[in-house]
Amino acid sequence: MTALWTISDMAAAMKADASGALPDGVSGISIDTRSIAPGEAFFAIQGDNRDGHDFVEAALTSGGGVAVIARAQRSRFAADAPLLAVDDVLEGLRDLARAARARLRGKVIAVTGSVGKTGTKEALRLALSAEGETHASAASYNNHWGVPLSLARCPAAVAYAVFEIGMNHAGEITPLTQLVRPHVAIITTVAPVHLEYFGSLEKIADAKAEIFAGLEPGGVAVLNRDNSQYQRLAAAAEAAGVGRIVTFGEHADADARLTKMCLHPECSCVHASILGQDVTYKLGAPGKHLVLNSLGVLAAVSLAGGDLALAALALNNLKPATGRGARANLAVPGGSALLIDESYNANPASMAAALALLGHATIGDRGRRIAVLGDMLELGDQAADLHRALAQPVNAAGIDLVYCAGPQMKALWEALPSGRRGGYAVTAAELEPSVLDAIRAGDAVMVKGSLGSKMGPIVKALERQFPRSAVPEQAATGA
Repeated sequence: MTALWTISDMAAAMKADASGALPDGVSGISIDTRSIAPGEAFFAIQGDNRDGHDFVEAALTSGGGVAVIARAQRSRFAADAPLLAVDDVLEGLRDLARAARARLRGKVIAVTGSVGKTGTKEALRLALSAEGETHASAASYNNHWGVPLSLARCPAAVAYAVFEIGMNHAGEITPLTQLVRPHVAIITTVAPVHLEYFGSLEKIADAKAEIFAGLEPGGVAVLNRDNSQYQRLAAAAEAAGVGRIVTFGEHADADARLTKMCLHPECSCVHASILGQDVTYKLGAPGKHLVLNSLGVLAAVSLAGGDLALAALALNNLKPATGRGARANLAVPGGSALLIDESYNANPASMAAALALLGHATIGDRGRRIAVLGDMLELGDQAADLHRALAQPVNAAGIDLVYCAGPQMKALWEALPSGRRGGYAVTAAELEPSVLDAIRAGDAVMVKGSLGSKMGPIVKALERQFPRSAVPEQAATGA
């Protein structure tokens, strides 16, 4: 086993009391007994609904090398149990994250934004891994425990480290970026997300701009030049003492500028000027929004000292993740239908992008493009207007049928012409049967909604009813 941390280094970083038969080191960090691997350290974090201390014995029985617990809970466990005791387990994880950052000599990139954080982080992982060992946040680990967990898991010797940073409220990004201390900070875009908590795009922009508070001296801010909040973000970067701002987008003044693209059902072909260097590449996942974010990715790679040509070539292997555009063929009576799973989350910007993506999807003879949409949450007083406004991207993408679930989606349902109305229900569960009955050979169906609108079960129901197989990659021609 290659040790991620020695026990002595862990204990010193967290000011922990060590007890029991401790190993020399640990191979990883876990907060979940369902996925803990042999030799990993288990952190008994107090969650919203569960106390990690209730799972310490299970973690150790499953092969965990050591458990990190609160000193106040020490009496619950056997005297010889391998334990590191600290005042507060989450703060202990943060202390370990600080130590991880202190020993890290590679270049660090942080990503935030209203939309596209995880996809951009994954594209950076892919692009940078083509050249050197790269560590990146798992899944969407971008909050008050996800960021320190991702940082504590970072091996000391990596060449590059990429971290996703998210927020729901003002003030949440600042402590996270100060942990990560990036050399390059990307803001993908500012869009009407979490409006319930902010009230305006400007306040959302201000919260995203907190990422500059942790930027290393000499660090670079990478900003979307096409976004309406660009000037506000740039001003915030300058006020924070950021010495260099690099921009990306279609704007004529963008430093990483799109010059030409061809959007295909399964991929995109791109010509761009990245910090003065002409680059042509194929993006393995479809969608204009991914094309634009890839410009920021390649700019960040270049700024981090990476090989631009290798990074661009690696983006050919980019694939959408489950719930974020993953595709599958469904074997339906008489042929097949395409399923696009966008069920992980939704907001007005990502909804418009997903509808555009569906508009480019290949359909068969007599096939239809079908959108199955659930409520976009946390939009506050503007919720009805923002749902109603989705009628425009629905029309622009040429969507044939729309199925709507949720009280907020009633506004879109009422705004649609009768010919585009597939079905409406108050909940996703109630909508599910009509969606299953509607699918036929040649169709392309996209399912999307905020996580709380529970659209994911509709995807699973489609996969249960119709056998699933991978969508064969289609060769793109021309650029």
